[in-house]
Amino acid sequence: MHTGDTAKLLVQGVTKSYRDGRRTLDVLRPIDFTVNNGEFVTMIGPSGCGKSTLFNIIAGVDEPSAGQITLDGELGTIRAGKSGYMPQQPLLLPWRTVEENVMLGLDVRHVPRKQALAQAHELLKRFGLAEFARSYPATLSGGMRQRVALLRTVSFNASFLLLDEPFGALDALTRISLHMWLLDLWQSLHASVLFITHDVREAILLSDRIYVLSARPAQIVRIVEVDLPRPRRQEHLALEQSIKLEQELIALLMKEQAL
Repeated sequence: MHTGDTAKLLVQGVTKSYRDGRRTLDVLRPIDFTVNNGEFVTMIGPSGCGKSTLFNIIAGVDEPSAGQITLDGELGTIRAGKSGYMPQQPLLLPWRTVEENVMLGLDVRHVPRKQALAQAHELLKRFGLAEFARSYPATLSGGMRQRVALLRTVSFNASFLLLDEPFGALDALTRISLHMWLLDLWQSLHASVLFITHDVREAILLSDRIYVLSARPAQIVRIVEVDLPRPRRQEHLALEQSIKLEQELIALLMKEQAL
């Protein structure tokens, strides 16, 4: 889905290295890629290749060793708050109710409490969680906690979401349900999404485009435009083109993992 030709995110020549005693540990080789407005873009790659490091840099948690990152056409080092960043674990605050957790992003942005409460209720109602507003995280299933964490991420920034393998710990049926829920969320908000996963089928199901990263130090070794209809459905994974693409990507990842 595209809402315009302007790039939401432009990454150019980004590298990352760390000093480890007397030696230098290279994590990212020069990486270039784009997420356009309204696109759902996914990154896949071997474990430990540097995907989360790249996300931390885009989110403003870390800085690149070289290269530049442009968000909404603005080139600068201050990126914190310009995306909604959801790490692998939901990290909901156990002493806050569902609505209070969703309000957290609004609190950080200093939205007045009455207005924040109204916005949180609207999000919960819009995406089917209103009945759980006064519940605490400990009473929710894993899938429900991920839904709440996603809405909290949206409350930080609804236009650009960085999702770092949010469904990795869930069972297969819960993941399928959340795939459809996330796609509805994305299309309703007209958001841009950059998503990390180890699951090739998940990447194919969700994405407009997939970037495949090499083993560390990571570089992009393949770019795949996913030519499947929208709205996307689970049965699209049974199409011959999807099966062929899945086999090709798994073979490529296994090759990179071996390296």
